[in-house]
Amino acid sequence: MIPDVFARKFGEWIVSKPWLTIFFSILWVLIAAYGSRFLSFTNDYRVFFSTDNPQLLAFEALEKTYTQFDNVLFVVAPDDHDVFTAETIAALRFLTEESWQIPYSIRVDSLTNFQNSYAEADDLVVEDLVSASSELDADELSRIVEVVRNEPLINGQLVSYDGDVAGVNVTIQLPGLNHNVEVPEVVEAARNLAARFRQKYPDKALYITGVNMLNNAFSEATRHDLVTLIPISFAVIIVLIGIILGRLSGTFITFLIIVMSVVTAMGVAGWADMELTPPSATAPIIILTLAVADSIHILTNFLHKLGDSNSRQEAMVDSLRINMQPVWLTSLTTAIGFLTMNFSDAPPFRDLGNICAVGVLAAFVLSVTFLPAAMMLNKKNYRSVQKRPNRMFTNLAEFIIARRKILLSSIGVVMVSMVVLIPFNTINDQFVEYFDKSIPFRTASDFAGENLVGVYRIEYSLDSKESGGINEPDFMNQVESFSNWYREQPGVQHVSTYTDIMKRLNRNLHGDDPSRYAIPDSRELAAQYLLLYEMSLPYGLDLNDRINVDKSAVRLVVSIENLTVNETLDLEANARQWLDNNAPALTTDGTGPSIMFSHITRRNISTMLIGTTIALVLISALLILALRSVKLGLVSVIPNLMPVAMAFGLWAVIDGEIGLALSVVAAMTLGIVVDDTVHFLSKYLRARREQGLDPANAIRYAFETVGSALLTTSIVLAAGFLVLTFSAFNINAQMGLMTAMTIVIALVVDFFFLPPLLMLIEEHKNA
Repeated sequence: MIPDVFARKFGEWIVSKPWLTIFFSILWVLIAAYGSRFLSFTNDYRVFFSTDNPQLLAFEALEKTYTQFDNVLFVVAPDDHDVFTAETIAALRFLTEESWQIPYSIRVDSLTNFQNSYAEADDLVVEDLVSASSELDADELSRIVEVVRNEPLINGQLVSYDGDVAGVNVTIQLPGLNHNVEVPEVVEAARNLAARFRQKYPDKALYITGVNMLNNAFSEATRHDLVTLIPISFAVIIVLIGIILGRLSGTFITFLIIVMSVVTAMGVAGWADMELTPPSATAPIIILTLAVADSIHILTNFLHKLGDSNSRQEAMVDSLRINMQPVWLTSLTTAIGFLTMNFSDAPPFRDLGNICAVGVLAAFVLSVTFLPAAMMLNKKNYRSVQKRPNRMFTNLAEFIIARRKILLSSIGVVMVSMVVLIPFNTINDQFVEYFDKSIPFRTASDFAGENLVGVYRIEYSLDSKESGGINEPDFMNQVESFSNWYREQPGVQHVSTYTDIMKRLNRNLHGDDPSRYAIPDSRELAAQYLLLYEMSLPYGLDLNDRINVDKSAVRLVVSIENLTVNETLDLEANARQWLDNNAPALTTDGTGPSIMFSHITRRNISTMLIGTTIALVLISALLILALRSVKLGLVSVIPNLMPVAMAFGLWAVIDGEIGLALSVVAAMTLGIVVDDTVHFLSKYLRARREQGLDPANAIRYAFETVGSALLTTSIVLAAGFLVLTFSAFNINAQMGLMTAMTIVIALVVDFFFLPPLLMLIEEHKNA
């Protein structure tokens, strides 16, 4: 693809005009980097969904019909494990009253301000369950306990079934003018209130969760990774390069290339008006890791050639001649791997792929322009460096050649054994578990989910198809039956339904007769009950969160446990089937973040399989063209594809769950692991075609000339990606671990399986 003649002439031009090359290199980097001023962070979980995502559109339609799902949930856990004490109820009342001061709060629900209704003679009385003037003596506490235990809208939702934990839920309606300002404003106010609460009531643990805290956690995780992991990555990479090259000038110039590649890619992202998210914010770490490989190959060959050359210029030109094609090919295939992430259904991963592709290509350009030019300006005399054969790789080549048959069969067995483990992985992705347990939101959400209700919900808008139709007894009975069906399903924590209110009102207006706790008999009666009740509700505690404006539809909210993707989707599918069979007029899809993330995880795996297949076809075609051999191009598929497959098999043993992050790893790593194969095959073919060596001696030549570089680049790449495992955002941590595993496996395959395979094929051809 890049002839030696062109590479030589290109190298001669670069080394003859170093200052001009450096000037233009820095100029285009600065132009690109200027775009970074347009970069911004986003703290909205909806960024994981395309604007045309059907589940997102359904959820947004539901929120427009009723109130928003955005909330802050305070969970109070008294040390004595009893919510029904005078002090704890007073604490809940304090928290409830103060929560109204949180910016953009439109509703606060708790045990204390629950709108309890009861009959008084012929009147319906609606009032706070715990009024400010209540004397919280034994009789009053008993009354509160009785109401809570018999009220489905509180029991299990605002108070745990065991009575040891209580919640205060604050509904937030953001103006939507600047999400990056509004969400932190809400979170800061909530945290300040929590600090005051803890100071006032030190014997009561307080946890904060909810959608607003989720959104803020995305932003905080992004900033945490940028501030901590990028410096750590730089330090690790530079130390490793310094050890590997043993040359301060080469290390410093490589460092400059890394920096320029990163700022170029992030600047282009800014020009493209991208918003940084936790996945895309890892792009600098990935780029600085990948940018090293090109420089190491060129520099190691340069230093190697100095022993045979009388000038630095000659050595650098020869290094560029030898490395230009493999370096270009590895950069192109790596970029292709990242670009196929555009098949992802989640925009943050598309952004990550595009940013990394730009960074990889920028690193290539800088490695063949800025690097050789800068090395020419270094006046240090390296002519004393002598060419010494690397005994380790010479011995390794001899070992592999002597045992090629047993290596081929034994490693083949290991490959197959690991690949067959892939089906043991399960698809699973819970968005709360995107965050490490060091993140307060994660611990708070886990506690809320285990003791009360968490943020996992399935929501429905059940439409009667006529104005005022929600008062029709047949409609209400269908809603009630659907609610009861859900309550019987495993994994369901709580069901909040409008019919529970109507049953209570029917009982109230029949003298609180327990036998009348049922759906009203007539539409007219139900409409009167509802009107009377709504007129009695205070501002901010109306029924707009569960009834639409013309009273044609109601909202049903199902709180679920931390179910797997398949369990969540199966539950929702079974619910739809129940509606089809028992209430076909109400049939609709469930929605909510739990459904949205479950669908996108499953769909992302399917789309990324397509992307990975396309990447494999494109990369194989490029290798066939570059190597000028259909046979070797097709043979390269094995060491390129097998490491990814083996890593997923190993993952079944390590973790066993594949989510949104790992669904993009195959396409991403496919382009990365090709690097070792390309460099090894290019040196092997040079030995075969230019020097006329037989397969065994060509293997020796490849190990002696590129073995050290492959080992060092693999160590650097694996170390760089392992840094991601320290991310507080588990998507990044899993992606880093899986990629590092794949890189290590790829090195083993290219060292111990590819050479025996080449000798088997080439010797069979010559036989």
